[in-house]
Amino acid sequence: MSPGEMPRRHQHEVFSAKNAAHLDTAFRRFLYRPDRLAERYVKYGDRVLDFGCGPGFFTREFALRVGEIGQVWSADLQEEMLDILSKKLDRKELMSRVRTHRCPPDRIDLPIELHGTFDVAFAIFVLHEVPDLEQYFREIALLLKPGGTFFYTEPLYIVPGKEFAENLALLENTGFRVEDRYWYFLNRAAVLRKV
Repeated sequence: MSPGEMPRRHQHEVFSAKNAAHLDTAFRRFLYRPDRLAERYVKYGDRVLDFGCGPGFFTREFALRVGEIGQVWSADLQEEMLDILSKKLDRKELMSRVRTHRCPPDRIDLPIELHGTFDVAFAIFVLHEVPDLEQYFREIALLLKPGGTFFYTEPLYIVPGKEFAENLALLENTGFRVEDRYWYFLNRAAVLRKV
């Protein structure tokens, strides 16, 4: 892709909070193993960004891994998703490790004092819904520490291989280096490092 050339991509509808129950089931936990994902990328004491957290399917495991001295920022566009997450984690007494943040429709918009403080960021099955992908990638780069990890995955039936590759090229133009690519069940995934 030449400099200044924007990848062709399609923005998809936001997954409605009315269907949140479909996102947190025993079957999905079996398929996606959020515990193993957290174990692989999150360490005790980390500050984690869970962007597009929905009802907290992955947030719960991230909160368990960061321990009492770590912190998870769960960001979502829909207040209803954040309410579901808060109620669920309160029952598990994990909410003291989690901060929720409602994003505006066009950016993440976390406070500037959080720039450069995150060890790892996750965008799981969500970036195909955002209006300006380059804006989100720039914000994630600003939020991560140098050397921080970004785990990015999209469903293959929503984001074709060519589009995913273009998104990775855009990430590299935004200050990331692709370290690994693999299949995360039936989804394309990449692990990137902030350079």
